[in-house]
Order: sequence, then structure tokens, then C-alpha cells
Amino acid sequence: MQIVEKKIKLPDVDPAELLGVLEGNLQLIENKFDTAITVRGDTIVLRGEPAEVKKIEMIFNEMIYTLQRNGKLAFTDVSMIVDLVDGGRAGVQNQVPTEDLDSVILWAKKEVIRARTPKQMEYYKKVQANDLVFCLGPAGTGKTYLAVAMALGALRANEISRIILSRPAVEAGESLGFLPGDLSEKVDPYLRPLLDALGEMVSPDKLKSMIEKRIIEIIPLAYMRGRTLNNSFIILDEAQNSTKIQMKMFLTRMGKNSKVIVTGDASQVDLPRKTESGLSGVHELFDGIKGIEFVQFDRSDVMRHRLVMEIINAYELDDVRRRGENPPS
Repeated sequence: MQIVEKKIKLPDVDPAELLGVLEGNLQLIENKFDTAITVRGDTIVLRGEPAEVKKIEMIFNEMIYTLQRNGKLAFTDVSMIVDLVDGGRAGVQNQVPTEDLDSVILWAKKEVIRARTPKQMEYYKKVQANDLVFCLGPAGTGKTYLAVAMALGALRANEISRIILSRPAVEAGESLGFLPGDLSEKVDPYLRPLLDALGEMVSPDKLKSMIEKRIIEIIPLAYMRGRTLNNSFIILDEAQNSTKIQMKMFLTRMGKNSKVIVTGDASQVDLPRKTESGLSGVHELFDGIKGIEFVQFDRSDVMRHRLVMEIINAYELDDVRRRGENPPS
């Protein structure tokens, strides 16, 4: 993949006017493209694929022209300029049959990420319609991967301003502070699956830029306490390894204009014995509350290597035998 760097020297315009209130104009552009955008004084640095860098250069040139001509630059002006230059990414959309467009979750850089099974489609629709969704089921069903794609889609559409990804660091327990290295090095093994999912959808430079600007935060569950997360898309992964107290703490972090997805697999609890999982009883606890929904995947929804489904099936049969029950025919 060819990567180029382009520097745009700003003429006699106020960078604050160009980038918008709280850099809203800049964030609009960042959310639409994979190119990393860095502002250094009166210079904007673009780093990405040549075709996309050229588009963004055109967008900034149009923004500068509009600001110089009108003396102001509204957010709606920038949105219109982006749509005109980007053209809706028609080239990517043409790769998807018209009848499948409703299943598209994210127009990613190299592929279209979409719901591929009826249960994944249910998952997608429930997240669009509700503020809190619990997605439960075995490994390989796309729980986390699709959650990350939906979060990036919401960010790109400017429905939210940041993404918060969290996981319990169970093996480290309360001893995180005694592990070597800084916080990132301590928790990297526990948060790596979330980074891997992001890495398949966002270019490395873009991802690094979004993390540095805290547009994307990847943090262990223990560090969520005391925060109120407004205008955010929040994902708690591997929630079966949270305790009841941690689950309550996490869910009460939800602020205004925020959306939450909780994923987990009740068959893979790594908590100490006699410690009740935070997922235990959530369906009964929240059943009937408007805005909260549940999605339950099973082994028929596994999208990984075919052996994953066979492995899950073998373990389920073993559990049945251990309980002294007759295996299903």
C-alpha cells in the first residue's frame, strides 16, 4: 500500500475558524476518511493513500475559499463540501448489490462490513434502535467485531464524538499496578483483541491519530470508575469476566447521547470461584425496560474457521455428559 504525506500551508485565515468550534469541522473530515490529519500551527499534514489525500486536500482548499469569500465557515458548509468531493464513496458502494445495502454496517477501507446472518442483522437493527444492547453468545459470532464496526459507523456519521472500548483485565486482578511497564504495556494483552478489530477497519496512521486525540479510548474496566461518558459509543467486551459491582459501575457511566454495547459469553467465565459474573441475571433484571435489548447468538452463527463450530459443539456435549444428561440427538 502506497502512503504519501502532503502538507497544506494555510493562507491568511484563522485556523480556529477553519477547523470549527472544538475542531468540529476537522473531526467531520477525520470521521469520513482513513487518512491521518495533523495540525501543526498554520500547517495541516495529511498522511494516507494518494487518492484519499488528494480528496482531503481539495476539501480543505474549498473550505479555505469559502471562508475567505464569506468571512465565515459553517458546519453545514463543510458537510456539503465533503459530500460533493467524496461523492458518497460510490466506487465502494457499487461493489455491493442494491438488495444488500440495508445490511451494510460500515464502508471500510478495503471491504464492506455487513450483517451476514439473520442474527447479525437483528443485532445491527437493535443497536440502531436502542441505547443499550447486550449481545451474548460463543466465540466467533462477530459480537465484538460488529460492535466496533457499528461504533466507527456512528463516529463517521457524526452521531457521536468518541468511542470508548473496555474489557475486564481479569488475570491481572487488583495487581495491575505491580506489573512492569506503563498502563498501556500492562493492559495491552487484555485489550489487544479490540485493537486487532480496529486495525482491520482503520489504517495504522489513522488509528494512532484517533487514539492520540482521544477520539478512541481503549481502557480496562477498572479505570472507568468516576467517569460520565456523554456523546459516546461505549463497548464492554468479555463482560462475563466483570463482577456484579463492576457491571453496575460500567452501566451507570452512560451519559447523554450515548450508546452502549455489552458483549460476553457466559460459558467462558474466568472469575474466581464463588464470584458471580456481571452478566448473571441481566436479562431478568432489565427485561421490559424501554431502550434496552438483548441478542443471543448460538453456534450456528459462528463465522470463524469451520472447526470453531465443531469445537464449541464438542465442549457443549462434554458439559452435558458431565451433568449426567443424555446428549441431544
